[in-house]
Amino acid sequence: MTEQNFSSMRAAMVESQLRTSDVDDQRVIAAMARVRREDFVPSERRAMAYVDRSIPLANGRALNPPLATGRLLKEAQVEQGDRVLLIGAATGYSAALLAALGAKVTAVEAEDGPQLAAEGATIVRGPLAAGAPEGAPYDILFIDGAVQEVPAALIAQLADGARVVTGLVERGVTRLCSGRVVSGVLGLVSLTDLEMVVLPGFAAPERFVF
Repeated sequence: MTEQNFSSMRAAMVESQLRTSDVDDQRVIAAMARVRREDFVPSERRAMAYVDRSIPLANGRALNPPLATGRLLKEAQVEQGDRVLLIGAATGYSAALLAALGAKVTAVEAEDGPQLAAEGATIVRGPLAAGAPEGAPYDILFIDGAVQEVPAALIAQLADGARVVTGLVERGVTRLCSGRVVSGVLGLVSLTDLEMVVLPGFAAPERFVF
């Protein structure tokens, strides 16, 4: 497949997936029109780079659909110089987009996670739920997928007033959520049901029910 083919598919993604689905931040649209998603997809699946569904990666992981990435970026409201803690960096596509928006990115991926190409980002390998406390405090927590709950260990690494964007798994449905941390407490608002990959290692602890 030629570069022209990929350019056409990238333009189609912007027009048919992003603009029609409430991704209306022009900076986000410009970044996603510029960053080559095909460079962050396994070679055998490059033809799927701009299809609006998740793309399987190594060890049971997957790359979020483009729409999920676009909505997370829009809700993150990234500003120049923001320190972003990116959880579940996968192949580095979201890290590249965050950097294109002017963020200083710390990208966390598991030791056995996908090969990560995150030029311009600080890469940390380890448990996703542990984050990267050595770089704290962060202005934005960007969880690139859906989790059952946001661990206290990640919240503790955020500055007061930090923005949080994530997917939440609720009764088997993944939902886009955003919120802020105030005085160490995270408040999240559910925005819409949205197909997102589910990240491992974030199961909510079982709670005793009378």
